[in-house]
Parts: sequence; C-alpha cells; structure tokens
Amino acid sequence: MNALNLYSIVEQDLDFKEEIEELYNAYELFINQIEPSSLIDIGCGQGDFLLQIAHDDMSTFGIDLSQEQIKVCQSKGIKSKCIDIADVKDKYDCATAMFDVLNYIDKKNLKSFVQSTYDVLNDNSYFIFDVNTLFGFEDVAQGSLNINKQDKFIGIDAYFEDEKLSTNITLFQKEQNNLYKKYNETITQYYHSKEYLEKLLKSIGFEVQNALEFKLHDENNADKYIFLCKK
Repeated sequence: MNALNLYSIVEQDLDFKEEIEELYNAYELFINQIEPSSLIDIGCGQGDFLLQIAHDDMSTFGIDLSQEQIKVCQSKGIKSKCIDIADVKDKYDCATAMFDVLNYIDKKNLKSFVQSTYDVLNDNSYFIFDVNTLFGFEDVAQGSLNINKQDKFIGIDAYFEDEKLSTNITLFQKEQNNLYKKYNETITQYYHSKEYLEKLLKSIGFEVQNALEFKLHDENNADKYIFLCKK
C-alpha cells in the first residue's frame, strides 16, 4: 500500500472537519464570483468539495493520484479519474488544488505541475489553490496523534525540519480471525513561501489576483494562503 492510499483509509478518522468546511466555503466564494462553466479539481480526494459546488450550470471533473480515493468518488457518482494533471487533455475554465496539494510537490517538480495546470486552462480562466504557511507547518501540522478504535489503531507523528514536514502514519487494522495487520508509510510535504510561489506563478504566465490569509487556529497568524490566479 502506498502512502496516499494509506492516508485515504485513515483520513475519515482525522479531526479536520472544521478546517475543511471553512476551506471549502472560502473556495466556493471565489468560484461563485468567477462563475466558471467547467472546473477540474486536482487532488480531489473523496470528492466532497465537488459535491458541495455541483450545479447544472457547471461541469466538474476530479483527478487524484490515489486509486482508493477515486474509487470513493466514483461510488458517489462523481466524474473522476486516477490520472496526473500532466496527462489531462481537456480544457477547463477553473482549476482547484485544495488542502495542501502543492505542498506535496517538491520545488524540483513544482514548476512542471504549475505549467501543466496552466496548459489545461482556457484563456482568462482561473487557478485556485492553498498552501501551508510556516506557522501552519511549525505550529499546526507538527506533532503527534493517536486514535484508538474498536477495529483499528492509528498513530501519526509529524516533524518539520529543513522546510519539510515528514508525517509517519501507522495503522493497525483488524482483519480476519481478529488478527491485526500493520501498515506504515511516510508522507513528505514541502514549505513554499508566498514570495517564491508568486514569482513562480508569474514566470509561467499567471496573474496573482489574491493571496488570502486563512486563519483558523490563531487570529494573529495564518494557517494557509489561498491563491487566486488568472491565466
């Protein structure tokens, strides 16, 4: 089992409900202002955001690198596929990449990701994404969490160093004959400063129209920046 598929299994047990709801609402506010006729959600997870914004005047498509996440999306009737953004052929009026998608990409590969996103957008279209701030990594994401349930135990240890957050996920899950199977994977996320991203986006051809501060855990410090960019 790879790290993304393991995360998809434990995600529903993590206490991110408040943050996700507020993040979805912030994205939806931008989308309502833009009024795109088509939208691609990059790293769509289990498709809950696409369900929230669904309406007859906009077609949507979700992509994710986790086959397990896409299986959940498709079970909900969401048009989606396990595919890399670089392999998408259709064009869209808006692209979203929420809940730290860009933080999972190192600087070596980030430019090609942004370029691929630019290429799937029509002219005068929009790219909306969020990234963790330094406060978001050091004071919010870093730490340990243990979840003990009747049929599973989840242990998460996250450590931020050298602009990288390493999150070790351990899952003990009850299977047949009341035996438990252990799964263990590490996910790495990378810090990208606001200034670095603005420079990169402009070099590709995006106009950065907004970098909204998203504050959830501290009124004086932003957890994330939500970028609104126009092609």
